[in-house]
Amino acid sequence: MRFIVVGTSGAGKTSFARELAACLHVPHIELDSLYWLPEWQKRSPDEFQALVASATSAPEWVVDGNYRSVQDIVWPLATDVIWLNYSRWTIHRRVVWRTLVRALTRESLWNGNRESLREALFSRDSIILWSLRTFARNRRRYAELKASDAYASLRWHELRTPREAQRFLAGLCASDR
Repeated sequence: MRFIVVGTSGAGKTSFARELAACLHVPHIELDSLYWLPEWQKRSPDEFQALVASATSAPEWVVDGNYRSVQDIVWPLATDVIWLNYSRWTIHRRVVWRTLVRALTRESLWNGNRESLREALFSRDSIILWSLRTFARNRRRYAELKASDAYASLRWHELRTPREAQRFLAGLCASDR
């Protein structure tokens, strides 16, 4: 089993993927952790692709993230896509809450990076703005990928609410592998 978890920033991809990987007893690969260097520096495309190729060489895994630059590496290896296709309201409520909590608690993310209130609320690089700007584009992108023949071999699981996602996890985690 090799799962890809996708959806707009703030949907809860990482939390969902972490829980899925734990119940399946397989590695969890968080693309953000491979992409971001300290002080929010981006890893070079070649290095990022090499890290992702290495991480996905295992026989089973759960990957979360929307990086197009590694789609051609990850997607052909996958068996399933889980699309957290939640409503605009759910996504934006979640991304605002998550960002505020992370900024206020100074939670350490990848390689020591932290979100700040200044960046979250007053920056062009705000994850909140990013989520707002990419919501419709991501929805179109994944609908087109699901409808296309490019990845016809993948099993698609489009989950439209957090409750539906929890039921999916409960069902998958309760079944014998």
